Amino acid sequence: MGKRISNEEKQSFLEHLSERYEDWQVKQADYAIKLYNHLLLKQQNEKKTEERQKSEWDRVEAKTRKTLRLKHLSYRTEQTYIGWVKRFRFFVNEKAPYELDGTEMQDFLTHLALEKKVSPSTQNQALNALVFLYKNVLKKNISNYIDAIRAKERRRLPVVLTRKEVKRVLSFMEGEQRLMAALMYGCGLRVSECVRLRIKDIDLEQNTVTVRGGKGDKDRITLLPEALKDGLLEQFKRARAIYDEDRKKDLPGVFLPGALERKYPRASKQWGWFWLFPSKSLSVDPKTNTIRRHHVHSATLQRAVRDAVKKAEIAKPATAHTLRHSFATHLIEDGYDIRTVQELLGHKSLNTTMIYTHVAKRNILGVKSPL
Repeated sequence: MGKRISNEEKQSFLEHLSERYEDWQVKQADYAIKLYNHLLLKQQNEKKTEERQKSEWDRVEAKTRKTLRLKHLSYRTEQTYIGWVKRFRFFVNEKAPYELDGTEMQDFLTHLALEKKVSPSTQNQALNALVFLYKNVLKKNISNYIDAIRAKERRRLPVVLTRKEVKRVLSFMEGEQRLMAALMYGCGLRVSECVRLRIKDIDLEQNTVTVRGGKGDKDRITLLPEALKDGLLEQFKRARAIYDEDRKKDLPGVFLPGALERKYPRASKQWGWFWLFPSKSLSVDPKTNTIRRHHVHSATLQRAVRDAVKKAEIAKPATAHTLRHSFATHLIEDGYDIRTVQELLGHKSLNTTMIYTHVAKRNILGVKSPL
């Protein structure tokens, strides 16, 4: 960026020109200098405004993160929401955040649907993140502006394995990974729910598994197959050995959800709150920067299932989540009530569970082909 020409510098320059050039040429030079100073000042002001707006957005992002943590939302939700705030910030071209009136959000959501071709669930995720931003950080009511073009619903039936295929996949797995995969199929767990299980979540007497902080931050109870008890007892021993070693070293306790760690500071070191599937190594808690024991990473389970599907030579595009789909479908095939399946899966809407009725074998309805 150039330097502004002072009045003294300009006057000296014009006097020098007047000795060699016509008056109209000197006036032209005078106008050019004034125009240069004007454009330079405008550019400087725009840069200052841009820098101010950038710093405002940085503060908004920091405030959004802080507000998410005050509301005890999961780290995964925090990362997702912050990601959408950054994308929205780029979309509005760093426009001052507190000058936004809601139409920008509507335009952004329409942009996601028409230009980016995102799925309805992705668009809804962006909507939830921006509603949180407007409501809790910018303190603006945008209810009248949420009228964006909606992403087209692409109805896809879930991939489901047969009972024989499930057994075949599990046969190519062993140890901890096999137990996790079996829990996903036997209890209808999501990958994240499985790896986050605590010792106290397993009730061998009542044959139940408590799922804490599932989707929507809701707890639920699902069934525990009798066939998995021996494997769980062995896993308890493996986890206990790691737990005892951590206590000997007086390491910080495990992460606790919500405000539990503040209310019950000793709970994080109690056996009941320890991970059922603890990681073999320590890691840094991204929220507190505390070095502690985390649970195994979800990618470990996903990779193990993917490898087992490949070894089992199953052509279907099956993933770890396919085991949960198979759990629901097989229960419906066995004649269980759809609302019971809904509760076991932790679905908010019955319509979400109904999708499995479309992939369940039709012979359970007693329908016969006319052929």
